[in-house]
Amino acid sequence: MVLDRPEAYVTGQELDLMEQLLRFDGMRGIELGCGAAWLTKTLARRYPDTRFIATEVDTIQHRKNLQESIGNLEFRLEGAESISEPDESQDAVWMLKSLHHVPTDLMVQAMDEIARVLKPGGYAYFSEPVYSGEFNALMSLIHDEKQVRQAAFNAICHLAERDDMTLQQQLFLNVPGCYESWEVFESRFLKVTHTRLDLDQQRYQQIRQAFSEHLGDDGAHFLKPHRIDLLRKQPR
Repeated sequence: MVLDRPEAYVTGQELDLMEQLLRFDGMRGIELGCGAAWLTKTLARRYPDTRFIATEVDTIQHRKNLQESIGNLEFRLEGAESISEPDESQDAVWMLKSLHHVPTDLMVQAMDEIARVLKPGGYAYFSEPVYSGEFNALMSLIHDEKQVRQAAFNAICHLAERDDMTLQQQLFLNVPGCYESWEVFESRFLKVTHTRLDLDQQRYQQIRQAFSEHLGDDGAHFLKPHRIDLLRKQPR
């Protein structure tokens, strides 16, 4: 498996790419580590005949998710390493920038759980941020994720090496992102409940200054590089 191919990047939205790669209509699918579950909420509204599950380990975010009711979307408080679904019950499983948040000693267990719940012929979709670019440099001031991102990639390789799983595609996507103000960026990445940030005032101001260098009249614009790994469970 390739780790990064800078020449292969395309610019676009992840939702569009997922709809190209996965058939959502009428299937059963689960997002692991959903956060606010913006993308899966959007999919649930677009595909009312599909049953969606979205899991999260952050109790505060989970309570927020439960405040929104979408008939074909169920929110659960559980980790990727312990999925409360039967064997071979899901057509697709996806993790969107969440695998590197799984404790490293549980990543392989999470991969084995994904393989367990996938139906033969089902798909596992992983989107992970690539450790390069201006946005990564800014985020690294908040929390340097180089090691955990490498561990996440290694876990995906473990999954691809199973006899019952194959790597279908590896793609590289630049996702445009715009943050209208410092307050918007601060709310999105610094005032979080899923990760404990140990930032003193000096580091906080350093982050704010680095953000302000990208801030224009219409906000701060970035291209956020992602690596997409699409794996499939072997059909019988």
